[in-house]
Amino acid sequence: MPRYPDYSHTLVTGGAGFLGSHLCDRLLEESGNVLCVDNFFTGTRHNVAHLLDNPRFELIRHDVTFPIYLEVDRIFNLACAASPIHYQYDPVQTTKSSVHGAINMLGLARRTSARILQASTSEVYGDPDVHPQREDYWGRVNPIGPRACYDEGKRCAETLFFDYHRQFRLPIKVARIFNTYGPRMHPHDGRVVSNFIRQALRNEPLTIYGDGSQTRSFCYVSDLIDGLLRLMKSPAAFTGPVNLGNPVEFSVRELAEKVIALTGSRSKIESLPLPADDPRQRQPDIGLAERELGWKPAVGLDEGLAKTISYFDELLAAPPERRR
Repeated sequence: MPRYPDYSHTLVTGGAGFLGSHLCDRLLEESGNVLCVDNFFTGTRHNVAHLLDNPRFELIRHDVTFPIYLEVDRIFNLACAASPIHYQYDPVQTTKSSVHGAINMLGLARRTSARILQASTSEVYGDPDVHPQREDYWGRVNPIGPRACYDEGKRCAETLFFDYHRQFRLPIKVARIFNTYGPRMHPHDGRVVSNFIRQALRNEPLTIYGDGSQTRSFCYVSDLIDGLLRLMKSPAAFTGPVNLGNPVEFSVRELAEKVIALTGSRSKIESLPLPADDPRQRQPDIGLAERELGWKPAVGLDEGLAKTISYFDELLAAPPERRR
């Protein structure tokens, strides 16, 4: 008798993006089919070009703010611009991506009885007055600031997920993703890791905001994807939200100095004014993920940066069309 996969059709929204493309890679290592949906605002075909010949992979151009009708067994909802440069470019669309996107994907999950995972964010904690951040902390978010389209959009998406769970008994999972980095990051997404590496490789000044004392915790992409998969496969009773990130905290200035050292760059560090509502601290408490998922990061910052630098070095030497 043939052995059929537990999940025969998995949908990944935002599947051609940084995280989504790595998730598609991992899913295809298992049995079953992967449907990758992306509108290519920040995702690129190049991120999934190596998958196009796989008969179990399908790429669909679609914006999640509109309904889509598919037959699926589980859904990873990753669709939304995640860097300040991109999500502030069209803030109304950013909010729609989170809110309308959640409504449409939850509706699809309800119709098909699919398990659905929401890629939420550490930004739901805002500029926190609790450190490190635990899942029972409700956050400190400016609802009318320039970052609110993303922060509040993701908070509303979490609300929708839990209301669908309570009202319709929909099987949900919610992951709060902290700063993640690695190959396939967009070189001009404005995030601190990609900014620093690009500037260092070109021997340009590394620009930090304020004095660089604000802290971040950096999780390598393979660790994050492992956490998402463990969460999706966890018992139905465990819904989250659960923090996924690396709990080792670094100042932004420390990161800049590491990147200069690892690239052998001649770059200097320059300061720019601090953006509005920029969080002073970011550090996840991952005790819940350790207990419920048996998960913790395995890749240290130096190792992860070396792999990311190698990717960017190759990318920046390539023709411009290769970078999109």
